[in-house]
Parts: sequence; C-alpha cells; structure tokens
Amino acid sequence: MSMETVQTQMKTIFEAMKEEFGYTNVNQAPRVQKVVVSVGTGRIEDKAMIALIQDRLAKITGQKASARPAKLSIAAFKLREGDIVGYQVTLRGARRDDFLNKLIHVAIPQTRDFRGLKTSSIDEMGNYTFGVKEHTIFPETQDEDIKDVFGMSITLVTSASTKKEAEALLRHISFPLKKNEEAKD
Repeated sequence: MSMETVQTQMKTIFEAMKEEFGYTNVNQAPRVQKVVVSVGTGRIEDKAMIALIQDRLAKITGQKASARPAKLSIAAFKLREGDIVGYQVTLRGARRDDFLNKLIHVAIPQTRDFRGLKTSSIDEMGNYTFGVKEHTIFPETQDEDIKDVFGMSITLVTSASTKKEAEALLRHISFPLKKNEEAKD
C-alpha cells in the first residue's frame, strides 16, 4: 500500500469520526497499528502436526511464525519454562493491510452460521481480540484434510484510546461486528 493510499485512508477515517469524537487533526484519528495471529500448540507432541501448523500459519499470513516459549514452569501441566507452547505472527504495514482485507472480505464470510463478531471483545485500551475455530476458512488452506484443523487467535492492536473509538474504527473499516449488542443484554 502506497503512502498516498494510507494518507487517503486516514483522512476518510478522520472525516467519518471527527464529529463524534471532536478531532481537530488527522493524526488524532485511530488506526490499526498491527495484527497478531497466534496458535497455541499446548500438548501437541507430534512433530508433523507442529510443522503443519507452522506451514499453514506462514501460508495464511505470508510471514514465518515465531515460536513462543512458556514463561513459567507449571508442574500440574508437566510444563517447563522455555518449552514451546505456541506460534505467533505479528503483521505490520502492507502485510497487515493485505491480511485484514482477506480476513474481512474472504475468510470471515466463509464461517458457517456467521452473524457478526462481538463488540464485547474490545478491551479498555482499544484492542480487539477474537478466535477462529477452524483455520480452513482461509483460501490458502482449502485443500486440507479435515482431521488436521486447528484454531487461532487474532488480535487487532489499534491506537484508539477508548472502547467507543475502537468500535467506531472497526465499523468504519467494514469489520463485521454485531449491531446493537447492548440492546440484547
């Protein structure tokens, strides 16, 4: 994505949100800073399955996954500090934009019985985290066996300072959030 495209996108977000939040400068408008995609491997000891997870995560995101070690030893789970418990990819810039475009317009609409994502998953710092139960919703993994399905967690880190700003940003970039979730609670 070129610099001109990013500036144009920021101006449209600013124009859409300046009335509601009182922004006076384009740089006050929130933006998606990075996207973090994580897969926990937990108790999987099969080397072939771990290699498959790394390969599929790299195909889905376009970037090699980094191993995440355990921070603490937990005897009840037979877990030692430093053991690999998952893999993670952090996307910024053009890869982030490509992944978000694919996620919003291709992958999420392929989810069975999809009725929108919950707005309650926006945290107090303006970040949004949700889970995907089956990685096969992504077009890169359509030829896979059903037995090797795994889930992942996707976090959108935004520069929004409140939940309300983050929700407005996500709605503006066409993220499929549920409508009027508070009315049902």
